[in-house]
Amino acid sequence: MLATFVEGTPEFEAALRRLESRGESDFARAEPIVREILEAVRRDGDEAVQRYNERFGRRSPSLVVRDYPGAAALARLPADVREAMVLAATRVRAFHMHERDVGFRYEEAGVTLGVRVLPVARAGVYAPGGKARYPSSVIMSAVPAQVAGVSEIVLATPLAGDESDDIIYAAAHLSGIAAIVDAGGAQAIAALAYGTTTIPRVDKIVGPGNLYVACAKRLVFGAVDIDGVAGPSEIVVVADDEADPRVIAADLLSQAEHDEAAYPLLVCSSDLMASAVRRELEIQVGTLPRAAIARAALANGAAFVAPSAEHMGAVADRLAGEHLALHVADPEAMLARVRRAGAAFVGASTPEAAGDYLAGPSHVLPTGGAVRFGSPLGVYDFVTRTSIIGYTPDALARHQKAICAFARAEGLEAHARAVQVRLTRPEDKTP
Repeated sequence: MLATFVEGTPEFEAALRRLESRGESDFARAEPIVREILEAVRRDGDEAVQRYNERFGRRSPSLVVRDYPGAAALARLPADVREAMVLAATRVRAFHMHERDVGFRYEEAGVTLGVRVLPVARAGVYAPGGKARYPSSVIMSAVPAQVAGVSEIVLATPLAGDESDDIIYAAAHLSGIAAIVDAGGAQAIAALAYGTTTIPRVDKIVGPGNLYVACAKRLVFGAVDIDGVAGPSEIVVVADDEADPRVIAADLLSQAEHDEAAYPLLVCSSDLMASAVRRELEIQVGTLPRAAIARAALANGAAFVAPSAEHMGAVADRLAGEHLALHVADPEAMLARVRRAGAAFVGASTPEAAGDYLAGPSHVLPTGGAVRFGSPLGVYDFVTRTSIIGYTPDALARHQKAICAFARAEGLEAHARAVQVRLTRPEDKTP
């Protein structure tokens, strides 16, 4: 269960520092094979993708499926699942519509300035197909791209070739997916990044995956943009002594069941609360279908005991969690103290699961403390911006002296002359 650390002890600070560095993944083990796969796919294209598909367990009859049975698959799903997926896609789309950016343009004394915002031409969404399949991640990754106006969204995921694919086809259909690449792992990332005879090259790759997928995304960055390098799921629960230990334990387990490497983290106001939560974890974990996975994840976690709201907020801020759940009397005040979090669940009646499936914001979030510099996936991830600059002759004449002085201060005479040539007649001498 969760190891407990009390503020003021050497163990507290050591544990906190260790968890602050949890995002420093060891790619050394994966990188040699990933580099081999990337180079093979770049060189041999489809044949290499199929070869690695087979090496890692399967070979797809057709690498790219464009006419997938999305609408039919959606209709075949149980009514409750179908309705939930339609509602989720609708809410996610409605939320991300608020993120659309049309750019701007303005004029000041003969100088026109602005920003043009356009979607990338093609985006790739990766969805895992190993221990579990997550149609929610397809919706949460692809719908923001669709709202951004991306003309072609390609999903890469290993298909099973049976009725279990229906839920993936349905999610793809609801999210505007144009084609499905039947491949997983580093070979799928390579195919999306470099393109093959049948697989189109994309401009951006988003979506979570295992160590090899994360390593591949890291290595192809530059040839293509990526959303980030995803690590194990994590939650930071902040709880005062008025919180309900049963609900806290349920929130911690909702992330612990994802993966043995997940991080369920608790920041609470007393050792009594930490003990109560540990007891609840013991009761609840035993009834979970994924109990073994959850128990392993709980061993990664920790409970930090801090004596005041101010100190609890400071600890949670240092942990910089993917998910932040606030089980305190004044959650808005606590939210103001915790500046770094991927998604904040404000108040004890707001489960993290609502964000995973239905609330609206994409659940694709920075992990491993990357919220210090990263943000949730959004429409802004699928656009490019072009600065617009236009000068009239009079405006350029007004700025000539300053531009030329700056250029010559940097030793760039041609920069200065590029200004002056526009403002002198051919028969005039260059000053």
